[in-house]
Amino acid sequence: MRRTAWGILAALGAMAVVAGAMVPFRSSLSEAMTALVLVLPVIIGVVVGGLWAGVVSVFAGFFVYVYFFVPPYLTTSIGSTQNWVALGVYMAITLPVAFVVDRMHAARSVERRQAGELRQLLELSELLVEDRPLDLLLATVVAGMFTSFDARQVAILLPAGDGLEVVASAGDPVTSAQLRGLNASWIQDTGPSDDAGTITLSAAGRPIGLLVLGPPSGAAYDREALLLFSTQIALAVERVQLREEAIRTRLAAQVDRLATMLVTAVSHDLRTPLASIKASSSVLADDGLDIGSQDARTLAHLVDLQADRLAELVQDLLDMSRIRAGVLQPRWRDVDLPDLVDSVLEELGPVIAGFVIELDLPTGLPPVAVDPTLIERVLANLLANAARHAPKGTPITVAVRRTGPGAVEVSVSDRGPGVSAERRADLFGLSARRDIDSGAGLGLTIARTFVEAHGQSIWVDDSPTGGARFCFTLPTSAFVGGSYAVAADSRH
Repeated sequence: MRRTAWGILAALGAMAVVAGAMVPFRSSLSEAMTALVLVLPVIIGVVVGGLWAGVVSVFAGFFVYVYFFVPPYLTTSIGSTQNWVALGVYMAITLPVAFVVDRMHAARSVERRQAGELRQLLELSELLVEDRPLDLLLATVVAGMFTSFDARQVAILLPAGDGLEVVASAGDPVTSAQLRGLNASWIQDTGPSDDAGTITLSAAGRPIGLLVLGPPSGAAYDREALLLFSTQIALAVERVQLREEAIRTRLAAQVDRLATMLVTAVSHDLRTPLASIKASSSVLADDGLDIGSQDARTLAHLVDLQADRLAELVQDLLDMSRIRAGVLQPRWRDVDLPDLVDSVLEELGPVIAGFVIELDLPTGLPPVAVDPTLIERVLANLLANAARHAPKGTPITVAVRRTGPGAVEVSVSDRGPGVSAERRADLFGLSARRDIDSGAGLGLTIARTFVEAHGQSIWVDDSPTGGARFCFTLPTSAFVGGSYAVAADSRH
């Protein structure tokens, strides 16, 4: 009704303008010319207000034609037969013109609406291909449908708990009463009957949600277009749900695998010190065994040493987890590498006993800016790894060399079996552990974590004298400058 009223007003306004422009020249205008010009307001009325506005415009034009352009002027008297013929021709022209223009306008409106629906379907298909998040995808869909269908309300509801919740909407919000009614039908598993305003979203024959549309402001909804949209939406929802389920399953499998590898790695590193502690404590606690004071002190020292190894392992694991979580940052200090190497060798005395330790430490090495506690653990783990794999009595070489103005390279080389090329890529991860290995590989994982916490790298290659050569880089104090001191001050 509003559109029709606007069409009538537009036609009357156009007719007033046209009539006002022709009245001064009406004596020189033919009846046919006047009738043709008065067709223009009728077309305007049809385009703006539809067929009924055009019909009203035809009769208004008839009156204007008789009153202003048929002698005698300003009367409703028609007079001669010629004037009746002209009026008949006017009516015969304008009524079909109004009908044809209305049909053409309606056809163009349908065409535009269908083009908009097709465009929205194409955009929805592109969104499906791009694999966007579900909330963004559904928000785009309801916005497009709100425009394409000229609806007052568009909403998509998905199951949540025992009912439905609105996950995307445009236009009028879903009222509480409306939501209660939809939930009641959904909970009873009857499902609301599909009508012009509610479509059940189904995938693989099961309902997965609802598409709700408010009354259209124009023509009725195109049922086929609604079904196409609902099918695409259902596919999108099902695809995202399946992807999320697959991600959760994959993450659960990865967490389970990592947990298994971590337990395996830790159990191997714990086995040796625990076995030594158990054996020594059992001997000390056995009253039936007569051991001397010197043997008792030796066993007690062994228990103390292995307990320290366990404590260091637990501390390394805690530090590694904190570093990876971003909780722990290196405590930067200027450190002389020869002093750090001597400290580690002294600490590892029993572990590296029976090996020849060779040092290649050039004079004039610049101090490095590191967390000495973490780097000592890196070097200790690499030396312990070399001692596990190299034959007794063979050399283990610790070398340091400058690789540039701001970095040095530290390496630990042994004469063991080496590391094959295919294993080097994942050697520093938990997955590197194999049943035939004599160590857990956990020390290498910890070493990589501590080195990368300094923004440096660690790798393994072949030693020039055979065996494996583990290398890692460290920044010099001159290169770091005052930046590490600022970080240390902010942490303390």
